[in-house]
Amino acid sequence: MKRDQILAELKKPWDIIVVGGGITGAGVFREGARAGLRCLLLEQRDFAWGTSSRSGKMVHGGLRYLGQGQVKTTWHSVREREKLLRDYKGMVESMGFLIPFYENDRLTPYLLGAGLTVYDLMAFRYDHSQLDAVNFGMQVPAMDSHGLTGGVRFRDARTDDARLVLRVIQEGESLGGAALNYVKVEEVCKDKTGRVQGVTLRDEVSKKNLEVRGQLVINATGVWADELRSQVGRSPRMRRLRGSHLIFPSWRFPLAQALSFFHPADKRSVYVLPWEGITLVGTTDVDHEYSLAEEPHISYREGKYLLEGVRKNFPSLNLTAKDIIATFSGVRPVINTGKTNPSKESRDHVIWNDNGLVTVTGGKMTTFSLLARETLAKVREYIPTTGTGERKSQQVSKGTERPMEAAFQRIAGRYGDDNGTIMLQQANEREREVIPGTNILWTELRWAARHEGVVHLEDLLLRRVRLGLLVSNGGAELMQRIREIVQPELGWNDQQWEHEESHYLELWQSAYSPGLINI
Repeated sequence: MKRDQILAELKKPWDIIVVGGGITGAGVFREGARAGLRCLLLEQRDFAWGTSSRSGKMVHGGLRYLGQGQVKTTWHSVREREKLLRDYKGMVESMGFLIPFYENDRLTPYLLGAGLTVYDLMAFRYDHSQLDAVNFGMQVPAMDSHGLTGGVRFRDARTDDARLVLRVIQEGESLGGAALNYVKVEEVCKDKTGRVQGVTLRDEVSKKNLEVRGQLVINATGVWADELRSQVGRSPRMRRLRGSHLIFPSWRFPLAQALSFFHPADKRSVYVLPWEGITLVGTTDVDHEYSLAEEPHISYREGKYLLEGVRKNFPSLNLTAKDIIATFSGVRPVINTGKTNPSKESRDHVIWNDNGLVTVTGGKMTTFSLLARETLAKVREYIPTTGTGERKSQQVSKGTERPMEAAFQRIAGRYGDDNGTIMLQQANEREREVIPGTNILWTELRWAARHEGVVHLEDLLLRRVRLGLLVSNGGAELMQRIREIVQPELGWNDQQWEHEESHYLELWQSAYSPGLINI
């Protein structure tokens, strides 16, 4: 349904109202629709605007958590990773992951080998190997070889986080759900007994205020979870932890596989990851003490920390701040247990029911579907469901002839088989070309602008199509070509376009620019 159609339907009662359009809310929304419920998803900014577009792009099994004794968390992560690899081919991709060993390391081949054996058993396959120093050096020629004694190679996975959110939301829509971005929930509505029975909201596009009724309200707002819970008298429980990242062009920081190393300053694990034609370096883990209304961004200290780590471990590359093409930061929703070291906080998820307001938070991107299923089990205690939870999305391929087979798997993974086929069939020859420096086709811009609820230019360039992270200056040099494709699809006049372009470029400079570190 189009935005206007959904707004016209809002006054009809809903079974569940999901507040929050990140991966957690998207998962609950889809599972609810699969179960035959009348589901509404509301997001105050854009879909995946928060943490879910600013992750480390890994769909990992949680090897680090196994080392911390969080066996249950690792088990769930590994099993969910395997399901995502199976169900989202082209979106969730298997990748090699390397860990080096150096003289006097606290991590020994025996300890890590034992951990990886358990890790592989959880995945029901043996998929790691030990490498001596020579073979490890051949895998990563730029790695510091001084004191290198060898390493291990195992398999994990990566994804485009924001596109994964969109795929899951679209699956929920195809099963009968309705989703709206740029709709802010201002207050929960209660009956005379204090039970939550709906929300009041403001449509940020039309500037209209509305009241929507639902049997249950699902609070899937991540780091914002305390705000809704405070309206039912609950005290804050969230700890907001910022993780920041550096992005290098792959020609400057070539890497065929992901790799993790200990930072020389504090022995924390830092990883480098090849992703979408760039090399990603992350992450930090610091308390975020700024307003959530503002875009999070990297600090000078975080940037210096990450750059020092890669310079020490890849000295032959002579990387400097001038080589960085972009940065980004996300704020993780973690349950506060008061630990001094942020990295020691558990990444387990929780589900709280506060008299009709069901809050689901914590956890990781990898386990979003597990969290959604557990939430639906809680919903079934109050609302009978008619579906089996096994209904298939309408995005399954019907065997249509697929043009451009080489590009199809990537496109199908990000947009769905049928959508991918239609997109490539409709694209002219020029728009089937790859945008320089990326794996993205020009036609993806047109498709997203036409079909994917883009309200602002930043939605398109930072989340639907990730140009804001993949090319220098946020894509400023490509803006004329982008405008030719996108402006007619969005129906913007010249004044609107110029306003959106100016806003996007200012936003990029304030939250994504490498100039933020100024090292």
